[in-house]
Amino acid sequence: MSGPSLRKLDAHRAIHDGSYIEAKNLTDVLYKLVDEKRNKEAVEVADALIEHWELRVITHADSEEQGFYKEVVEKEPEMLETIAMLTRDHDLIRIVAKRVRGILEEEGVTKEVLECFTGMLIVNEIHSRDEERLLLDHDHHH
Repeated sequence: MSGPSLRKLDAHRAIHDGSYIEAKNLTDVLYKLVDEKRNKEAVEVADALIEHWELRVITHADSEEQGFYKEVVEKEPEMLETIAMLTRDHDLIRIVAKRVRGILEEEGVTKEVLECFTGMLIVNEIHSRDEERLLLDHDHHH
């Protein structure tokens, strides 16, 4: 069973918004450091940012999939396709995060790393709003 905060729109949105704002702020700082050619600091921020994605966003996604999403499908099997779509969003974030981790270890902060972080923000924002609208904005008998 998932925690109550995953089943309540306001609490769930607060989780999404909090982690998004942190990721966006760190991404903005990273772009500024790269622009200023402050490479050592950029590497430190990029490391903190990928850890944020792994520990806050992907861990949240894991908990949704292990509890909340399963509960939704058990109660409403017709939501299976929606859950599959939302899970694919999580998978995309996992795939891009793994790519970023590899690039950081091999090459440091590159243009592709910056693009990946921006892409993760976009996917995450769309995903969060879709999830809130499709699973939490109306009663699914939870």
